[in-house]
Amino acid sequence: MTQQGVRWTADQVLALAPDAPSRKAGSKLGAAGPWSGAGTTDEGAVWGLCKGSGSKPYQTVVDLADPSGPAYKCSCPSRKFPCKHGLGLLLLWAGDEDAVPAGAPPDWAQQWLEGRRRKAEEKTADTSAGAGDPEAARRRAERRAERITAGATELEQRLADLLRGGLAGAEQAGYALWEETAARMVDAQAPGLAARARELGAIPASGPGWPVRLLEECALLHLLDQGWLRRAELPESLAATVRSRVGLPAQAAEAAVRDTWLVLAQYDTADSRLTTRRIWLYGGETDRTVLLLSYGAAGRAPELALPVGLALDTEVAAYPGAGQSRVALGRQFGPPSPTDTRPPGVTTAVAAARYGQALRDDPWLDSVPVTLGRVIPTPDGDTWQLADADEDNALPLTPAARSRPGFWRLVALSGGAPVRVFGECGHQGFTPLTGWPEGPGEPVRLC
Repeated sequence: MTQQGVRWTADQVLALAPDAPSRKAGSKLGAAGPWSGAGTTDEGAVWGLCKGSGSKPYQTVVDLADPSGPAYKCSCPSRKFPCKHGLGLLLLWAGDEDAVPAGAPPDWAQQWLEGRRRKAEEKTADTSAGAGDPEAARRRAERRAERITAGATELEQRLADLLRGGLAGAEQAGYALWEETAARMVDAQAPGLAARARELGAIPASGPGWPVRLLEECALLHLLDQGWLRRAELPESLAATVRSRVGLPAQAAEAAVRDTWLVLAQYDTADSRLTTRRIWLYGGETDRTVLLLSYGAAGRAPELALPVGLALDTEVAAYPGAGQSRVALGRQFGPPSPTDTRPPGVTTAVAAARYGQALRDDPWLDSVPVTLGRVIPTPDGDTWQLADADEDNALPLTPAARSRPGFWRLVALSGGAPVRVFGECGHQGFTPLTGWPEGPGEPVRLC
């Protein structure tokens, strides 16, 4: 339960904005002027009436205790979540306790809140009731496995044809060859194979050294194909990893673990089909760093949003697979709240060793989550690296990290002094996602 008066910062609220225009418009509504009847509860509900251009004020309510992240309801016509009124209300709540005092929700807000709770209980009951006919589910799984096997066999033949004809043929064929191959893998119900095949098409246009990169990715794709075709011979944990990498859905397998989970980072990646949101959490008691994934249709932000620097008292359950970090959210025991907790840091040498160890369990792993303890952003010729303040070791920054605005925020945060940095460590280097000054201070988003 959140203590009254422990509220989010303005930066944490603005991190919920779906785009820059919403952030700007919401900031203008973060003062008491247009608001009336605002209030909040210890359970994480916030509500208020915002004066607009019409005769009736907009009714805005936010449920911060929703297990999948803040939920919003506003009577305005906007299709964005949160809309500018939701952002403005939360900014008012974060910055002015007197303007948003504790109290009981009005009827219009209470009805929506109770409706959400009721739907959540019904969903839980439906899930507990079972997933239908198990025999029919088994037959569906067998049919899908047969299609994936046919797709993996076809993909093996295409890789063999590429290598037999020489890698130069990939440059001449262009992107269309691999886009068509990816479409075939989608037909085979193997989205993981489709995504990797699609990535091959972009490599010949990626600059000097592309043949080496193409050969490496072809080898990893061949390894994944063979892992699927010989999955019966693999240890169960590695077989689960192969199923996940191919694209088969899985249910969280482990028993739920309760902890106070610190939100380390949140960022989105998007293609023409899907927006994927990655949220990293750190559990202080379990000393685990875990990953939440949320998806939105192309052009739409995923619903799950957890600003960096908040802590959640909640349960999580891990998905199956060797070396997998992904978890599912379980029961939540209060709304997210700010915290001064920071994850413990390690040296750059330990970070590199962790990635090497993780590859034994998952050869297709691009990176692992790591918090570096005391590092200094340092130029290294035409590139940059994170150098240990106390040891003669360093990790190079990935090309993607050096091209982001967050890179210069990291340099400014450091100012030549050691900082603590959370990010992803992989074969291309280290990608910073969040930084902390060595002394007291709020986390700084770097992504």
